[in-house]
Amino acid sequence: MAEEENGTDMQIDHKNSAAADVIGNPKFSVNVLRLLKLAQMEHGLRVGDYTRYRRYCTARLRRLYKSLKFTHGRVKYVKKAVVASTVTEVRFVHLVLYTAERAWSYAMEKKTLPNGPNARQRSYLICRLRKAVKWASLFQELCSIKGDSRTSLEAEAYASHMKGCLLFEQDRQWDVALKCFKSARAVYEELGKYGDLDNQVLCRERVEELEPSIRYCLHKIGESNLETSDLVHLGEMEGPALDLFRAKLEAVMAEARSQQVASMTEFHWLGHRFPISSPKTKVALLKAQELERDVSSPSGDSIHPEKKLAIFEKMFAAYSEARSCIRNDLAVAGNSENLKDELSGLDKAIGALLGKRTIERYQLLVSIAKSKVNKIRDDKNEKVTKPEELVQLYDRLLQNTGDLVDLVSSGRDMKPEEVAFVDEYKLKSAFFRAVRCFYLAKSYSLAGKRAEAYALFGKSRSLTKAALSKVSTASDPDQVILKELKQLDNDCRSNICIEHATGIMEEEKAPQHLSHGIASISIAGNDEKKVEKVLSEKLDKYESAAGDPSRKLAPSIASFPPGFEAVGRNPIVLDLAYNAIEFPALESRMKKEDKGFMSRFWR
Repeated sequence: MAEEENGTDMQIDHKNSAAADVIGNPKFSVNVLRLLKLAQMEHGLRVGDYTRYRRYCTARLRRLYKSLKFTHGRVKYVKKAVVASTVTEVRFVHLVLYTAERAWSYAMEKKTLPNGPNARQRSYLICRLRKAVKWASLFQELCSIKGDSRTSLEAEAYASHMKGCLLFEQDRQWDVALKCFKSARAVYEELGKYGDLDNQVLCRERVEELEPSIRYCLHKIGESNLETSDLVHLGEMEGPALDLFRAKLEAVMAEARSQQVASMTEFHWLGHRFPISSPKTKVALLKAQELERDVSSPSGDSIHPEKKLAIFEKMFAAYSEARSCIRNDLAVAGNSENLKDELSGLDKAIGALLGKRTIERYQLLVSIAKSKVNKIRDDKNEKVTKPEELVQLYDRLLQNTGDLVDLVSSGRDMKPEEVAFVDEYKLKSAFFRAVRCFYLAKSYSLAGKRAEAYALFGKSRSLTKAALSKVSTASDPDQVILKELKQLDNDCRSNICIEHATGIMEEEKAPQHLSHGIASISIAGNDEKKVEKVLSEKLDKYESAAGDPSRKLAPSIASFPPGFEAVGRNPIVLDLAYNAIEFPALESRMKKEDKGFMSRFWR
């Protein structure tokens, strides 16, 4: 499909060039940004596969060389340079552009290796980026001569971006790199004011992709008051232009963590202080604390729930890594009891933090699920939450809360902070139990079981009142939980009234439904294939003769005409005596044939 699209662009450009030849001033038109964006998204860069994109560029160049008959010879290699006099059609310009893209994608392939490029691979990476800058500069030069004004501007922005990427990777001449990125941004901002809607969207996306690199260059020059920790938010965007920035950002954050490791000597938790000596443990804890600040900061409320869930996953991985390092240290601690006690206390503290964040993650999942309880399916076919799913989430919350309370209260001498922590989560557990009972009643109500739903709503209201009394008597009551408990009490009361009224109405209509069901009973159903089971086959079950009211088909008494039944046949008699009888020899009584002399030859 991408080849067809690229071919279409080439045909359009070729038509434009032919029209320009008629005028006498050949000017090619190449929509560089749209052409590259389409090729990148359809050939691997949607998922960050630079190897696939490099192979596509190689195959594309091979086709262009063959179609232009611009090969470098079969027997002896003779290089043919692309100069302004050589460019007679737009495909020569595409040739230079895809050569630059191939070199850039090869460099990015080395950059995005799992463990990062080593010294030799980094040298090769810089070499390929230099190649990309060289071909991008040639592309700009050819477009300034052979292209129209828009093509020339896009080529200039492309070459500036390539040069900025090279300097960005080399960690030098930040002022020149900043100038290159700003030049490219200015061009795309200007081009985004004109053209169709797709072109405006593409230009706006490229401007947004360039913005983090510009801010990082300003930070390195010293003209920005941006903190190192604030740079993390700049790398949350997606796009191929930001992969170099993300790699650089990870290196900067690793350097910042290594500087903070020296100053981190203790870990504070609920009045306890645990010394930390392992550098790996310190790095993992620093990473987890950075992610915690992202979630618990005032700006964390504006983060999309899906992104917040991803942050929680990274936080859990960091805490698990820290616990793994602590347990490795415990294994090699030897007979030092003090060291073992300190490491065990640190492991317990991190485990408690992990449990606390797990509860917060499930609370986030509950809030997402609650927003979809009463939502009607829209065009996006978004899944609507059932009450049973919320019951399962609250089961997990109760389990995690109980595990956290047991873990914290397992110490012999509890400090006041630990006692307050345990009391807080006991109140949360009472709140979770009341809400779970409420949604369990909702599930019974949707199933049409009014008596069970009425009883469960009453139980939920009693649990809510008990939790309200506990929260009200607390020294520092949680206002959010207090407000939700009051709302839950009102919801329980209203649902109790609704279930009571609905049950009375259904009981009043029960005789009418029964008489209608009995009247609709027939000897056999109209369509025997649709009748699941007749009444004569369900005599051992306690069910209504009128059938289930939710069923659309009327019940039938028996299948008529009766179906075929298997009938027993006569037994098979086996004559076993036949094999034991010895019959007399009869050869002597058989008639012998007279044979002549010649018959001997045909025996």
